[in-house]
Amino acid sequence: MSNPFFNEKRMSEDANGWAAPTSSAAVAAKPGFPAPGSPLNQPMNDGPTSEWKGAMTINGVITAAGVLFVLLLGAATFGWVSSTVNLDGSFSMPPFAMVGIIVGFVAVIAAYFKPQFAKILGPVYSISYGYAVGAISRAYETYQSGIVLQAAGATIAVFFAMLVMYRTGIIKVTPGFRKIIVGATMGIMALYLVSFVMNMFTDGGIAFINSPSLIGIGFSVFVCALAASNLALDFDLIEKGTKMKMSKDYEWVAALGLVVTLVWLYLEILRLLSKLNRR
Repeated sequence: MSNPFFNEKRMSEDANGWAAPTSSAAVAAKPGFPAPGSPLNQPMNDGPTSEWKGAMTINGVITAAGVLFVLLLGAATFGWVSSTVNLDGSFSMPPFAMVGIIVGFVAVIAAYFKPQFAKILGPVYSISYGYAVGAISRAYETYQSGIVLQAAGATIAVFFAMLVMYRTGIIKVTPGFRKIIVGATMGIMALYLVSFVMNMFTDGGIAFINSPSLIGIGFSVFVCALAASNLALDFDLIEKGTKMKMSKDYEWVAALGLVVTLVWLYLEILRLLSKLNRR
C-alpha cells in the first residue's frame, strides 16, 4: 500500500490550522493595520484555542518514525510466529492477517482526513499492518528460504540511495514529477483493488501481478521503482513541513507516510525476488 494521501497539497490545506502562529508584531507591521483607538483594536474572544506545542522538526519525524518501526517490527514478529507451517510443508495464513490489512488501511485513510490523530492512528497502522506483514513474510520464507533477509536488505539500500539522490539534487520533486508519481500510484492501487475483487469471485485475479513471466517481472520492476519514487515525495513533504513550521504533531503524519511507503516498497521487492527465484 502506498501513501499518495500524504502530499504537499494536503499539507498546505492542513497548514491553515497547523502552522506556527503569527506574532502580534508581524501582524501590526502589515499595511492597513488599524490605528490606535480603532474599534478593530478592541479585545475579541473567538472561543477556546489549542495549545501551540512547537514546530515540526526533522529529528522529531525521525523519532516518530522510529517508534512506528519498533511497533511494526514487534507486530511482524508476532505475525511470523503465529503463522503455521504444516507437516506437508504447506503454509497456513493466520486468520487475523486480513483483518490487520483492513485495519491498517482504514487507519491510513483516517489519518488523511484527521491528521491531528496521526499520533494514535500511526501506531494502530504499525501494529495491525505489521502483523500482516510478518505473516506474509513467513509465507514467502517458507517456500523460498532467505528471501525475507534479501528483501529487507534491498529495501534499506533503496531507502538510502533515494535519500542521497534527493539530498544531492539528483532527484528534484517538481509539481510535474509529483503529479506523475501520485497518478501512477493511484493507478496501481486501483489495479490491486480490481485484482482483489476478482480473487473473491474467480479462481485468480490479474495474472501478471504474481506471474514470474517477463511481463510479470517487468511489472514488478516498475512498481518497485514507483514505490522508491514515493520516498522522494516523503522526503520533500518532511522538508517543506519543517520550513512551513507545521505543528509538532504533524511529525506523526510525515512519519506515518514514510513508514507506509517503506512497507509497500518492501512487499513489492519481496514479490519481485519471488518471481526471479521462480524463473
